[in-house]
Order: sequence, then C-alpha cells, then structure tokens
Amino acid sequence: MSIFAALFALNSLRAESPAEQRVTEAIKSPDLSVVHLWAPWCSNCQAELKSGGWLKMVKDNPQVKFYFVSVWNDGGDGKSMLSKFQIADQPNVTALADPGPRRGEAKIKQFAGMPLSWIPTTWVYKGGDLRYALNYGEVRFDVLQQFLEDSKSEWSHKGEPKLQE
Repeated sequence: MSIFAALFALNSLRAESPAEQRVTEAIKSPDLSVVHLWAPWCSNCQAELKSGGWLKMVKDNPQVKFYFVSVWNDGGDGKSMLSKFQIADQPNVTALADPGPRRGEAKIKQFAGMPLSWIPTTWVYKGGDLRYALNYGEVRFDVLQQFLEDSKSEWSHKGEPKLQE
C-alpha cells in the first residue's frame, strides 16, 4: 500500500466530532447554510468580527442558518466572543466547538469531509451541496452576500439557446 493510500485510509477512519456530526447533518437541509470555521484567538477572525460584517450578514439573512465552528481552540466554542459582537444569540446562529487541539500534528486538517488548512474558512451549502468555499482568510462580506444570492438560484440555463459546436 502506498503512503498516500495509507494516509487516506487513516483520515477516512477518523471519527467525526459531535460538532462535525451536527454540521454534516445540518448542511443536508434544502435551505442555505453557512459554515464558518474560526477561533477566537485568530487575528483574522477577530478582524471579521470587529468590522461588524458577520452581525450584518446574519441579520440581513434570517432565512440562512449560520454555524460558527470554533476549531484549533482546544475545545472552546468562542461563544463569549460571539456574544461580544451580538452574534451568539441571533436565532439563525449556532455556535459549536471542535474538541481538537490548537497546535501540532494532532490538530484537525479536515472538517465535514473538506480540507481545513487555514482559518477563517467559510463554506456555503444548499441541499447538501457545497456551493462556495472560501478556504483561506477573511471573507469580503459583499462577496459572501453575492454567493448567498447566487446559491438561491437553480443554476439552470433551460430554455437558453445552445452554442453551435
């Protein structure tokens, strides 16, 4: 067996945390879901919160479910920081924590079957399908809003003329 195959098999056997199980089930909903992987100690994550962008995003999109999953934070959910910015108690927000460690080789490198190499990371799902993945760095909230709008569509071009081959 190659080293790659062995590593893949090992990752496949990794048990999902309760937070990961909850998110995996939630993203199957026909509604839009945003999964935001973050940590309260992360300066990029803090900058997103300080800008007010997340609060506005959550309030402007009450039909969207937002899952703030604290990762690489030794099991802490970061809810106190989310509360500071009036996010934690919004009706469409769920704060979760991955129990994994913050540092070293033992920290998680995937979540819900997706690679995780940087935080903040933000994913948009609809009906179990990943519509958009922002896997590296702070989100631009105007872009995220456009992604939510685009994700509401059926992404179909039925009735449009086809190009000639």
